[in-house]
Amino acid sequence: MTVRAILDTKGHQIESVEPDARLSAAIKTLAERKIGAVLVMSQGRIEGILSERDIVRALGERGAPVLDEPISAVMTRKVVSCKQADTVAAIMETMTSGKFRHLPVVEDDRVVGLISIGDIVKWRVGEYEAEQEALREYIKTA
Repeated sequence: MTVRAILDTKGHQIESVEPDARLSAAIKTLAERKIGAVLVMSQGRIEGILSERDIVRALGERGAPVLDEPISAVMTRKVVSCKQADTVAAIMETMTSGKFRHLPVVEDDRVVGLISIGDIVKWRVGEYEAEQEALREYIKTA
């Protein structure tokens, strides 16, 4: 199974913010959309990613005044991405070893989606349920 299969089910929409926007605005976006991370983009290019972990770390280190700082001061700058042809097993390994939960999907220098660990879990559970149902049907007809 590939990343493309998940995106085709989930959708290719992404949320992004500008690097010079205030952290408080990004937090509002995360809360309204009920998501755990947002891409930080400028002129169609990924500059970074901002996750809930980044926000918690910044608040822990610098306190509430960090909410008025630009996102670029808090975001993770080194962004690991994947391609639509990558296997789910490969991106699970990437996420586990990198200890992150969101992975932008990039094709030809263009962001085409964002995969979360939740998307992967949902897909895998669906696979297992379909397999169990197929086995039940097989047993019924045997």
